[in-house]
Amino acid sequence: MKNILLVEDEEVIRDFIVVNLKRIGYEVTALDNGEDAINTFNENPNKFQIAILDIMINGTKDGLEVCREIRKKDDKIGIIMLSAKAQEMDKISGFMMGADDYVTKPFNPSELIARIDSINRRVSMIIEEDNKDKLISGPFILDFKSKAVYKNGNELDLTQIEFHILEFFMKNPDIAKTRQEILSNVWGDGHDGDLKTVDVNIRRLRIKIEDDPSNPEYLLTIWGHGYRWSIPKG
Repeated sequence: MKNILLVEDEEVIRDFIVVNLKRIGYEVTALDNGEDAINTFNENPNKFQIAILDIMINGTKDGLEVCREIRKKDDKIGIIMLSAKAQEMDKISGFMMGADDYVTKPFNPSELIARIDSINRRVSMIIEEDNKDKLISGPFILDFKSKAVYKNGNELDLTQIEFHILEFFMKNPDIAKTRQEILSNVWGDGHDGDLKTVDVNIRRLRIKIEDDPSNPEYLLTIWGHGYRWSIPKG
């Protein structure tokens, strides 16, 4: 997990940073204005581990505002502020908005990379610890502590049975399951209910998790067998 959101309006510096980061294995989404940065972050929840934000960028939102918006929605992401200014007030403002570190331009690429690597190690440890109590599959996050399910960062209103059906499938991706297997694992081996109970609950679950329940992308019907959980590729 080495995805970085870079927001820098000076093309030469932006390209310089991208080349150096890609050379050591980081994936970089590079933008030049605050509005695109916030939209990209909102459209890709849980994708970025680090954001590198120049304070002075194009658009109506500067780097400090982008920092504030990102930190408000993600308390784990590492944020590094860049600025050509060396005034103490810029640093204080960045830290007050939720930044983790501050680098003044011009900078040595090895210095920036060292700061990024340090933050990435910290963020990776936090995410790894946090994910021990979570199940992640595509845009879905199933949180065992809170008994909540999220799709693209938005909580879904699921019943207890729907939660356990989704848990069963997310633990068994790309494996076709019969109605009897689903019934036994979700309702218990001693349950003697009608297999149609599975179909009814699958239909209800699809309404809540699928963009188009009549044409499901995730919870697929395997005719003559049962159902399969699948995450679309690409």
